[in-house]
Amino acid sequence: MAPPKFLGLSGRPLSLAVSTVATTGFLLFGYDQGVMSGIITAPAFNNFFTPTKDNSTMQGLITAIYEIGCLIGAMFVLWTGDLLGRRKNIMVGAFIMALGVIIQVTCQAGSNPFAQLFVGRVVMGIGNGMNTSTIPTYQAECSKTSNRGLLICIEGGVIAFGTLIAYWIDYGASYGPDDLVWRFPIAFQLIFAIFICVPMFYLPESPRWLLSHGRTQEADKVIAALRGYEIDGPETIQERNLIVDSLRASGGFGQKSTPFKALFTGGKTQHFRRLLLGSSSQFMQQVGGCNAVIYYFPILFQDSIGETHNMSMLLGGINMIVYSIFATVSWFAIERVGRRRLFLIGTVGQMLSMVIVFACLIPDDPMKARGAAVGLFTYIAFFGATWLPLPWLYPAEVNPIRTRGKANAVSTCSNWMFNFLIVMVTPIMVDKIGWGTYLFFAVMNGCFLPIIYFFYPETANRSLEEIDIIFAKGFVENMSYVTAAKELPHLTAEEIESYANKYGLVDRDSNGEGGNRHDEEKTRDRPDQSDSDSPAHVEIDVVDEHGVESGFGDGINTKETR
Repeated sequence: MAPPKFLGLSGRPLSLAVSTVATTGFLLFGYDQGVMSGIITAPAFNNFFTPTKDNSTMQGLITAIYEIGCLIGAMFVLWTGDLLGRRKNIMVGAFIMALGVIIQVTCQAGSNPFAQLFVGRVVMGIGNGMNTSTIPTYQAECSKTSNRGLLICIEGGVIAFGTLIAYWIDYGASYGPDDLVWRFPIAFQLIFAIFICVPMFYLPESPRWLLSHGRTQEADKVIAALRGYEIDGPETIQERNLIVDSLRASGGFGQKSTPFKALFTGGKTQHFRRLLLGSSSQFMQQVGGCNAVIYYFPILFQDSIGETHNMSMLLGGINMIVYSIFATVSWFAIERVGRRRLFLIGTVGQMLSMVIVFACLIPDDPMKARGAAVGLFTYIAFFGATWLPLPWLYPAEVNPIRTRGKANAVSTCSNWMFNFLIVMVTPIMVDKIGWGTYLFFAVMNGCFLPIIYFFYPETANRSLEEIDIIFAKGFVENMSYVTAAKELPHLTAEEIESYANKYGLVDRDSNGEGGNRHDEEKTRDRPDQSDSDSPAHVEIDVVDEHGVESGFGDGINTKETR
């Protein structure tokens, strides 16, 4: 029997289609990050939106208000993401982004265009917040262990390519008529939004989300299609069973939505610790200064180094080329070098780069200030190779299946809150304290090093279910989770089940055997195949979640007869 198909594809081609659409979501994210940097100080833009003219506070506000929209979108996913599912969230997010673009480009003089631009930026941010909260989770849950890190790193890496496209479109449009200077770069985003929304309608839902809602038949079909298996084949059943075990361990099987209190539990599943790990990586990405450089690179060159607007935009475009080139480094290093080492290397590189910048600006000499350009270039190189993709990958894989949707949304909320803060205050900081801005970012990066070294376990080359075992091992054996990750060997599917039993992650029956699987669920879900005259008498596994939610262990398997 041939594997089932979505969009006429199965196996590797279908996985590639999923990755392409997911990656386009982050390409759009990167484009929107960079598009305002080239037009925010353009005379044509400032003359049309007069509140931004020679006003760093208003320039910061209209740029940063997008982050507030993103925060609202991420919070929407936090509340409804588990109910809507991954696909619907992404489609709705792309549609809302397209609506925000239309609101922005239809601004007309004499009708308070600044207010309309303000609203359009917020609306577009809502759509992007939904997508950035959902896409990494969707990609992680549809990927194989062997390429999950690579695929999500590619997603993170194409943020740089999106920003690169935005910078050069801004630069080219700057030579056109006044309307073209700002309308065309903003309108160009519609192409990305359409490419996300339309194909996603035909792509599969995450199999892990389907199983968390008890939709076993649909999950089997998706697993078989993504992997190229037969729908009733042993490989399909084995992969489904591993996911079901993981869901049972965290008490999430058959639940339509994860309760918020589940995010704050400890025990063998360590939901709260894992939430903090993912959220802290997003916090550190922003407070490390990345968007101070990405959003305001031309402004930094104008105000801190003294270049002309045209030269600043040109150098900004060259900097984005460097950014994009180094963003591909993680694609080759993520599984070989590992998450922890890349986090540490990137943090040291960013810290030293900011030291170079503020040291060259202290003398207040235009010639010496040009040395600060070197620091900005090396900063963006280190950031692109490490901190750009990692905070999108780490929360998507470190959080357990039950809380992954909500925990990833919380991490994204953390990103957008501090993104807003940094984008809002950077032009003010540059104006008021000059080189002290870069000293601040250097110190912040230095503070991140011990946190990463002592608290971030390695997840490279681990299945999502293996990562659950790392935290169970650390809790049960009362050891550092970093040490637990180092000591735990890489496991096969059979070994994962054995370790899950060892650490109490899988329910056991009275004979000490593994808890009942749902191998027969397809039969149970098809009452039309049973004798119509026989009574409906079906045994269904039920998970008592009290142990999990209180943080004192795994759910207890009981039986219910209907």
